[in-house]
Amino acid sequence: MPDNIWQLQEAKSKFSELVERTLSDGAQIVTRHGRKTIVVIPYDEYDRKTHPKKRLSEFLLASPLIGSELLLDRDGSMPMDIEIEP
Repeated sequence: MPDNIWQLQEAKSKFSELVERTLSDGAQIVTRHGRKTIVVIPYDEYDRKTHPKKRLSEFLLASPLIGSELLLDRDGSMPMDIEIEP
């Protein structure tokens, strides 16, 4: 079994070690009844993933394509007629 996978009973009995390994080695997986159930990650990683630093509008406004005069032409013709058989 890889070093970052813990059975639930082992994770409970060695919780301090689980925390230390998470902080030093990254994500740790806990299994229950042989199935991967949860992932333990450092708080900083959780915070980065759940609280982006920028809003979507700020991200889009920071695009290198801003002011590039990119022109997108659409085909103005009518859509094709398609027959669908039952």
